[in-house]
Amino acid sequence: MSRASWSYQPVSVGHRFRDALTADGISIIAEIKRRSPSKGELRMDADPASFARAYEAGGAACLSVLTDGRRFGGSAQDLREARSAVDIPVLRKDFLCTEQDVHETYEMGADALLLILADVGADRIGPLQDQALTLGIDVLTEVRTEQELETAVEHGAYMIAVNQRNDPKAPRFTVDYGKAVSMGPLFHRLGPGIVKVAASGIGVPGGTTLAEVADAGYDAALIGEALVTAPDPSAALRQLRQSEPAPVG
Repeated sequence: MSRASWSYQPVSVGHRFRDALTADGISIIAEIKRRSPSKGELRMDADPASFARAYEAGGAACLSVLTDGRRFGGSAQDLREARSAVDIPVLRKDFLCTEQDVHETYEMGADALLLILADVGADRIGPLQDQALTLGIDVLTEVRTEQELETAVEHGAYMIAVNQRNDPKAPRFTVDYGKAVSMGPLFHRLGPGIVKVAASGIGVPGGTTLAEVADAGYDAALIGEALVTAPDPSAALRQLRQSEPAPVG
């Protein structure tokens, strides 16, 4: 579909999602999901509006909402309810690959969407990002390897998430808890201005700590399981944020 056929007003003019991740210290993208393909049920009774308010109260900079019903037990209505409940930006974090996915993300009211490089392909990252930005939707590009990181930058990605999971679609849950730390220094030689996000395995027992993510130079961390399974998600988020190092300067 051509750009000229899109007649909608931008949701997030001025990169509201991106800007929320560049404040001092580590910004937290707090995730709302009921289950995962690998771990099964996490919080099937999760109310998106209640979680959104709890995360905002706990200091989250942004929300991440899964809308895929088959894999995550989510829906478009979940995102709408979360978005209506808070003032912080919302990311639609699903397996999105097409122009129609971008269009639907806009209609849901999301401020940003996720594009997984391995799923979308290098040649499609640029056109889909361009379409999203035309609608005022920020784009977070996910990579899992050093080569993917370089490819994403070459194709214009400006917000990049390093996913520590080896394959998010695999039925077996495997995480390299040192991946984000080891890949952090690579950003410095790929050019300034890229917003850096660490994702998966952060804040869980034995996982990557927020202090490690900060020391590796990341701007933000996307945290799901450690928060959505906590008895008090707001308190859990506050505790995680207290563990990060204080901003320098």
